[in-house]
Amino acid sequence: MPIMAATDFYALKVQKIERETTDAVSVYLQLTEEIKDIFKFKAGQYLTFKLNKGEEIRRSYSLSSSPDDDFLRVGIKQVPEGIFSTYANVELKEGDQLECMPPMGNFVTDVDAKQARNYIAFAAGSGITPIMSLMKTILSTEENSTFKLVFGNKEFQSIMYREEIEALKNQYLERLQVIHILSREKLESDINNGRIDQEKCEKLFDGLLSLKSIDQAFLCGPEAMILGVRDYLQENGLAKEQVKFELFTTAASQQKNAGSQEKEVDDSNLSEVTIKVDDRTFDIKLGAEGASILDAALMKGADLPYACKGGVCCTCRAKVIEGEVTMDVNYALEEGEVAEGFILTCQAHPKSDKVVVDFDVS
Repeated sequence: MPIMAATDFYALKVQKIERETTDAVSVYLQLTEEIKDIFKFKAGQYLTFKLNKGEEIRRSYSLSSSPDDDFLRVGIKQVPEGIFSTYANVELKEGDQLECMPPMGNFVTDVDAKQARNYIAFAAGSGITPIMSLMKTILSTEENSTFKLVFGNKEFQSIMYREEIEALKNQYLERLQVIHILSREKLESDINNGRIDQEKCEKLFDGLLSLKSIDQAFLCGPEAMILGVRDYLQENGLAKEQVKFELFTTAASQQKNAGSQEKEVDDSNLSEVTIKVDDRTFDIKLGAEGASILDAALMKGADLPYACKGGVCCTCRAKVIEGEVTMDVNYALEEGEVAEGFILTCQAHPKSDKVVVDFDVS
């Protein structure tokens, strides 16, 4: 019998669909009394959706709504050959239902009305979605905090949530600063042209912005942008724990993960891997150089929680309670979680003869 998933899917009704740009929509999901507690979330978290289109497709999208809203909202940008994103932008209608896991993710911060902090966020394209949630929540809750947004896009018409961001600027005139960076449309000032990278950071912090006053930085967008801005911020004074980032995809990690499934495995040197989920156990034999623990379990019929399989979300997070494992990449777990024994099973391989992994430990 297949294992039941540690995190169940729920059917959520599509309340409204709004066209944000020519290739992006906002999908509003109805929150009923029955699921309100289950779908409570922190600003910056994401939802994982399941869709059957001849095969099962799972995709994660960040919430752009605030925890104070009476609805859930995700922004979905259509990508070339993207099965789920194309479905959401072309086929999905109001009144349809989407299979959805409860919120997850570590791209969060403690929001407290008593705090007076200075935040900065760097976002590019659809990377604005979790930033919107964080920005709205912080500004409405922490009345003595400020927020600066550096937002990169190709052109003015491609800016997601453009009118909503302008409305927030008008509402929080003294506490919100927005700087647009466009790569394919020229603006009057050179500082607003180009891409968000280390060179752009140097120019921004040479005049418009002050790094010394920043308490917390959020980064969300393409891998190159995130790593470049992260390195600049940390090299110029921000501590590692002050910089939080969220990756949607990373080509290198996906290729590495896919490649691991194709390696030949020495059947004479396999580890005993026990997976605990929903108070049940499931045993598999697995080599250190073969498939990941998640993929091996899925191939054996296990029904485990997962989404990206690229090490950038934490949907497949579990805890090693016996033995040792190695991970190919980790873009989702924080250092404290890894120290406590948590792993991304989509990137994990057994290192000891016996490994026990528990999905039920939070």
